[in-house]
Amino acid sequence: MKRIFAVLATVAVISLGVTGCVVGLGDETVAQTDGGSATTSSFDHTDIMFAQMMIPHHTQAVELATLALANTTTPAILDLAGRIAAAQQPEIDLMTSWVESSGMSMDMGSDMTMPGLVSDSDMEIIRAAMGADFDALFLTDMIAHHEGAIVMAKDVLATTKNAEVTALANSIITSQSAEIQEMYALLGP
Repeated sequence: MKRIFAVLATVAVISLGVTGCVVGLGDETVAQTDGGSATTSSFDHTDIMFAQMMIPHHTQAVELATLALANTTTPAILDLAGRIAAAQQPEIDLMTSWVESSGMSMDMGSDMTMPGLVSDSDMEIIRAAMGADFDALFLTDMIAHHEGAIVMAKDVLATTKNAEVTALANSIITSQSAEIQEMYALLGP
């Protein structure tokens, strides 16, 4: 009888490895399979909360960048907006996969404020702005937005032990810091 339970336990462990999903939070492991070979990544609660917050934050940046296509003809703004959308949508997709693999929902379950997020009333103003007015609002709002993302990225770097989270946070800090400098130059003195 003990032998049957040992065999069943072994089969269960192998089945979990083959199906590819052992999920947990805290300091637990999220194991995934990739083409049959198991890879292990550890996403703790803070890593998942970072993704849950950064996804809507990045989504708003993509929305702001998309507005530029309709609200300005300034080549430098259009170029910058295109690069922002092209960089942040894949990051949204990556973080969404982290949250989904953790078994958590996109809803954090609380009303956490995110630094740099543009308020609903300010979003209405920028949606209505055109030309030079749009450009000034876009640059000002996007600078604050990027600064907020950098704060969030630095916060997760202080706690994460996950290589993917570390790489993304460092990438956000590097790319968005450079874009902030570019936007200040576009705003002028």
